[in-house]
Amino acid sequence: MLDLDPWTLLTILALGVVTVITRGFFFLSDKPWTLPHWAQRGLQYAPIAALSAVVVPEVVMSHGALVSTWQDARLYGALAGAAWFFWRGGVLGTIVAGMTVYLPLHIGLGW
Repeated sequence: MLDLDPWTLLTILALGVVTVITRGFFFLSDKPWTLPHWAQRGLQYAPIAALSAVVVPEVVMSHGALVSTWQDARLYGALAGAAWFFWRGGVLGTIVAGMTVYLPLHIGLGW
């Protein structure tokens, strides 16, 4: 048997209640629930904002500091991928173009 202290048990129960309330919130109303237009418009930009928040620091930073040299394969791979995307479009081609530039520079030259 698990030996749970009262605070742990209270926390688990409170999180369970919050989860049930937030997930069941949309079932409480009889009429359809819609977001305001400004919120729907803002949510259109959420995926690209999240992606750029993850990708950009990975490309321009190394060990917590900005890249200080031009000999970084990630910069050239990102530029090649962006160029491909604006020229032809498509996610697969962007990845292939970026990796085609990145891998020889990283593995071959050690950048």
